[in-house]
Amino acid sequence: MVCRITTFAFEGIEAKPVDVQVQITSGNPFFTIVGLPDKAVGESRERVRAAFSAIGLALPPKRITVNLAPADLPKEGSHYDLAIALGVLAAMGVIAPDALDGHAAIGELSLDGALGQTLGVLPAAMAAIAMDLRLICPEACGPEAAWAGEGALAAPNLISMINHFAGRASLVPPVAGELAPPMAIPDLSDVKGQEGAKRILEIAAAGGHNLLFCGPPGSGKSMLAQRLPGLLPPLSATELLEVSQIQSVAGLLERGQLSRQRPFRAPHHSASMAALVGGGIKARPGEVSLAHHGVLFLDELPEFPAQVLDSLRQPLEDGSVVISRANRHVRYPARFQLIAAMNPCRCGGGPGDGACKRGPACARTYQSRISGPFFDRIDLFFDTPPVTAMDLALPAPSEGTKEAAARVQTARDIQTERYSSPAEGRRAVNADAPARDIAAIAAPDDAASSLLSDAAAKLALSARAYHRVLKVARTIADLDGAGGVKRVHLAEALSYRRRLPGDQPASSQSSLAR
Repeated sequence: MVCRITTFAFEGIEAKPVDVQVQITSGNPFFTIVGLPDKAVGESRERVRAAFSAIGLALPPKRITVNLAPADLPKEGSHYDLAIALGVLAAMGVIAPDALDGHAAIGELSLDGALGQTLGVLPAAMAAIAMDLRLICPEACGPEAAWAGEGALAAPNLISMINHFAGRASLVPPVAGELAPPMAIPDLSDVKGQEGAKRILEIAAAGGHNLLFCGPPGSGKSMLAQRLPGLLPPLSATELLEVSQIQSVAGLLERGQLSRQRPFRAPHHSASMAALVGGGIKARPGEVSLAHHGVLFLDELPEFPAQVLDSLRQPLEDGSVVISRANRHVRYPARFQLIAAMNPCRCGGGPGDGACKRGPACARTYQSRISGPFFDRIDLFFDTPPVTAMDLALPAPSEGTKEAAARVQTARDIQTERYSSPAEGRRAVNADAPARDIAAIAAPDDAASSLLSDAAAKLALSARAYHRVLKVARTIADLDGAGGVKRVHLAEALSYRRRLPGDQPASSQSSLAR
């Protein structure tokens, strides 16, 4: 007789069902697991054997075969332990074979029979509910599984599972964990001076646009970027589940606490390509996926390896990253907002003793580390001027994050209504508007259209840059509460396009409007 129970294999954040089939037959004593298991799955034999011994059970002196079907799907991780143990218990007659019907199991066994915390419980619970199954998971993961809906069972150890199926003591369904309290975010009122930078930060937050700050050391670039999360609205229910599934697979959920705060990831410039976009032996999610529906901040942008930066070009366009292996492809969502900061040149480019002595050539050499196609995917560029002692002596600004966030929320509400049915995987923000819809949602008036034609020729805008200028202008119009894109909105959007070292600063380019 073959006893069966369902468990799950993970491809990205997708939980794929795996049929665990256990058969005990006569023959030389042997315990084998087949179905393309990795080393961690193969070692499940010893964990199951030790856990049985700890609760007073011994494996029968027969041939035990465990098949993980489909056999051509790679099986990785230690979360197969519980399903294998339950299948063996049913095959041994310790629990009724039909007791496992309608159940799925995920969890790692300790040598004493306890169930330890495991990764991927939330996506597994959601997949189990979609299949009309009850998920059995470790007690430590119960609050996480309960977020997917009712029906999960959480057990502290193997003996409690046996008592549950024998009818001696029923397991209590877990209760969903509480929302994690929001983390303290620095306030925008801490930034003195840099009013232009605050304005562009507000535009970036309102439309979900990618932004690059360029300025000398100490001008407040990183300080401004760290205050962006405070301007963004909390995650919606759908976004919360998507982000939490990634965090579950990555092992970042603690005690089942989900957070409505948007992720903010700031990897060091020594990060490898696998760390940034995902990969490794088990194709784990990278920083771009951990920043899904949030912010990815890259400080000292030219110090990142050029190949690593160019690997972000596809996720910035598609909102997902595909990790290719010889026998499979793993897709992770990666729709994030990029905020970057850099010095204008290797010397720093600051005033006084920190000024560059080699002129624009130094800046061109330093900025040439970043490819043109990468620059083309950034919507907003801003040169942060040095902060003077006079700026620092001023009192704190009366307006801070709260006031700016209110304006951002109003603009976001307009966009939510505009994109009432966004394409699958896309956010309801102007930065993600499909190119085919831009002509309708960001159509400039006659004066703005004439300005755009002249600027496109003078600035040699690519098709992508042309559309991104219109998207930024649409966001500026939303912040102003304007129904259409006017010349003043387009002029401001054009002033934020990339300039070569030595060109006019953004404030001077507003002359295009005249």
